[in-house]
Amino acid sequence: MARSIDQQIATTQAKLARLKERHKASETRRKIIVGSVAISNALKDPEKARALAALLRRAVTREVDQKELVGLLEELDGVAAKAERP
Repeated sequence: MARSIDQQIATTQAKLARLKERHKASETRRKIIVGSVAISNALKDPEKARALAALLRRAVTREVDQKELVGLLEELDGVAAKAERP
């Protein structure tokens, strides 16, 4: 028995929704990986630490997000400060 046009549309819409969900999950995973690599490298290199801290202070504007980054910014500042000491 052939499916009606409405059934085909519903099936296609459901498939599209699943694909969009997979795409969003993939984007989120990519952001996590890039962020992890950036943080890891910045914590090993004072120049990168200084640059990442400056970028985060400029780009992160929501108060709730800023609060989440307090500890990381302190770590980055600590790494950057080590390079300033003789």
